[in-house]
Amino acid sequence: MTDHILDRPILAALTTSHANFARGGGGAWRYDPLISPFAAVENNDPATLRSLADLVAPGEAIVMVRSAPIVVPAELEIVSEARVVQMVGTEDLSVDADDRLVPLTEANDEEAHALATLTKPGPFARNTMRMGTFWGVFEEGRLVAMAGERLRQPGWAEMSAVCVHPDQRGKGLARVLSTRVTADLQARGEQPYLHCYETNQGAMRLYESLGYRVRTGLNVMVARKP
Repeated sequence: MTDHILDRPILAALTTSHANFARGGGGAWRYDPLISPFAAVENNDPATLRSLADLVAPGEAIVMVRSAPIVVPAELEIVSEARVVQMVGTEDLSVDADDRLVPLTEANDEEAHALATLTKPGPFARNTMRMGTFWGVFEEGRLVAMAGERLRQPGWAEMSAVCVHPDQRGKGLARVLSTRVTADLQARGEQPYLHCYETNQGAMRLYESLGYRVRTGLNVMVARKP
């Protein structure tokens, strides 16, 4: 049976819509590390795994995501493993104008990275916002919430980095931002999807209320070159 394009979302992105961000070849690819720590391989043969290891600098970590079990090159050590659910949008959303939502730009890179580091929505590098449009909410000049677009494949786009500063939670900002990003993707004719840790039941309930439904579960592995 043929794999679904989202069973290996990173590989599919790096070899299609995000090829301009890709480094590597010969079956092993990764994003420019300033863009994202994501990496992927076409297969697990020794030569391909060595090619992946060659793309990782000493002391650097990569993140791999796929439905099948993940094999790590012998040159790398496993840092962590987890399971996520992949959810796909099933309902068309529309949004009204909301003055709180501001498009983020390169000028916001540092504060966006700081917010993601604090709230840990998933892998987020200093230039991750180059991967798509991001929206933010500011409170007294401080970025307190954001969401945007990350992985992209033909016909598909991932909503990601939905995060709210701890002192701003309970105001519905994650819902407002998630609705905005989802509606934007749909307006462009892209099918929205997202990834959420299996343990984050609160986030899953929010996404389900917006029409997202679980498609499958995926493995996530963080590996580092000593």
